Amino acid sequence: MELWASDEHRIGLKPLLRRVWAPIGQRPVARVQHRFAWRYLVGFVHPASGRTFFHLAHLPTTVSIPVFAVELAAFARQVGASPSKQIVLVLDRAGWKPTSVRLRVPEHVHLLFLPPYSPELQPAEHLWPLTNTALINRHFATIEDLEDAQFARCAALQRRPDLIRSTTRFHWWPQRIHKRRGARLR
Repeated sequence: MELWASDEHRIGLKPLLRRVWAPIGQRPVARVQHRFAWRYLVGFVHPASGRTFFHLAHLPTTVSIPVFAVELAAFARQVGASPSKQIVLVLDRAGWKPTSVRLRVPEHVHLLFLPPYSPELQPAEHLWPLTNTALINRHFATIEDLEDAQFARCAALQRRPDLIRSTTRFHWWPQRIHKRRGARLR
């Protein structure tokens, strides 16, 4: 049994500006053109090992139950959910997220919802400062250019499980989950 966490993050052409160091007497310049085209980045993290999976939703405006169902099915395939490998996925209670039977959850994947208004409990929330570094103080001519930069950053992060683990493995997060004898997941 493995314990994973998942969250979604909106990225777009509206620039992310951050302070930077500059020589005395010089002002740093960041090109800005406010435009409002968005994509959603869905991240899945296994804090105990630092493994991650990222999915860039190519829908321009919103996330929804059908989109999440596709992301969830892809995740289940990628981690190899099976009768011998049960996956518990920790989610927040975002308003669009399914808490009803409308969502088709893949077999051997079990959803565990965090209490409302508790982003500090969600390890996947800590992925976003790492993924945003490719976007900070940069101008992208098109949403496709932004997607390419984000894709490259996510691929680089997947090769750094040590960094992911140091950011997402909270001291109270279980390292292993053991199935009790005779217990069944429903």
